[in-house]
Amino acid sequence: MRAIAILWVMLWHMHLALRPGLWSLPGRYGWMGVDLFFVLSGYLIGSQLLRPYTRGSRPSIGGFYMRRAFRVLPAYLTVLLIYFAIPAFREAPGLSPAWQFLTFTENFRINYASDQAFSHVWSLCVEEHFYLILPLLILLLMRRPTFGKALTVILAILCFGIAIRAYIYIHQVQAFPREDDAFALAYVEKIYYPTHTRLDGLLVGVTLAIIKTFRPVWWQPAMSHGYLLLASGLALCAWAMWLFSDRLSFSASVIGFPLLAVGLGLLIASSIAPSSPLSKIRGFGLIAALAFSTYLTHKEIIHLIRIHLPRLVESRGWLALFAYFAFSFLVAFVLYLAIERPFLRLRERISGRVATPTDQVSATG
Repeated sequence: MRAIAILWVMLWHMHLALRPGLWSLPGRYGWMGVDLFFVLSGYLIGSQLLRPYTRGSRPSIGGFYMRRAFRVLPAYLTVLLIYFAIPAFREAPGLSPAWQFLTFTENFRINYASDQAFSHVWSLCVEEHFYLILPLLILLLMRRPTFGKALTVILAILCFGIAIRAYIYIHQVQAFPREDDAFALAYVEKIYYPTHTRLDGLLVGVTLAIIKTFRPVWWQPAMSHGYLLLASGLALCAWAMWLFSDRLSFSASVIGFPLLAVGLGLLIASSIAPSSPLSKIRGFGLIAALAFSTYLTHKEIIHLIRIHLPRLVESRGWLALFAYFAFSFLVAFVLYLAIERPFLRLRERISGRVATPTDQVSATG
C-alpha cells in the first residue's frame, strides 16, 4: 500500500507533463496518494503506540520521538540543504524561508502564489504534528480508558474537521470569485495544507489500530471478509472521486476528505486480511522502502529531466513516463543508501533493537 501511495503521488506530479492516456485518470486523482499515506501512518503509528498496553506497559515517549527523528530528519535535512545551496535544484524559483521548513510550519505559513519550491513537504509537516501530539493524547486517554471516551474523541475530531472546513470555505475561500486564481490559492492554503483540516486520514488509521488492538472480536471477523472490505473500500473511494471531480466544490471540501479516508481505511484493512487479493500481491518491497526518499526528491528530478533532458521526454508518452520514474527512483536509491539506511542502522544500535515494519511508516516519515 505504501508503494501504491508513492506511485500515485508521482503520477499526480507528472501527469500534466504527459499526453492524455492510461495514466490520465489516476494522475488526475494522484493527490489522493497523500491521503493513503495519512491513513497508513495513523494505522501503523497508532498500532506501535497502543501495542504496549496489551502487555500491561506504556509506550516510551522519548524512545518514540527518537525513532521518528532518526527516520525523518537526516534525509529531510539533506534535501533541504540542497534546496538552499543549489537554486537550480528547485522545481520552482520561489522558496519559503528556511525557518518554516525547520519548524515544520510550511503548511501553515506558505505563500503558494510565490513560493512553490519544496511545497510538497506540507504533508510531512502534518505527519510531524501528528507524531508530536498522538503519543501525548494516548497517554492522557489511557489513564482511565473507556470505550465511550475513545468514541467521543474520535467523533469529536471527525466533526471538528467537517465543521472547520465548512467554516473556512464559507468565510475565507468563498470570499473570492470562483473563477479567480485567489479562490484556488485560498483553497490550497486554508483547506488543503493545514494540519487541522487534514486529520481525517490519520483519524481513520488510528481508529483501525484501536479496533485491532482492543476489539479483536470485531477485527478477526472483518479479516475473514477481505473481498467485502475491498469492494466497500473501492466503492467509497469511487464516491469520493466523484465528489472530487469538482475538487474545489463545497461538498468535496467538507465531506470528501472523511469519505475518502474511510474508503482508504477499508482498503488498508483489506490488504491485511488473508482472504483479500490485496494481501497476496508481492514485488513492491523496494518501492516501499524508497518511498520517503522518493517523496522528498521526485518533483525536483521531474523538473530537472524536463530542463536538461528535453529530448528524452518530448514525446510526453511512455518513454517520458519511464524516464521520470526511472530517474526518480535512481536518485531516491542513492539518497536511501547514503543517508536513510545508515541513520536507520544507527537508530537500531542506539535503541538496542531491530527495526520492525511499523518503524517504516510512510513516505512522509
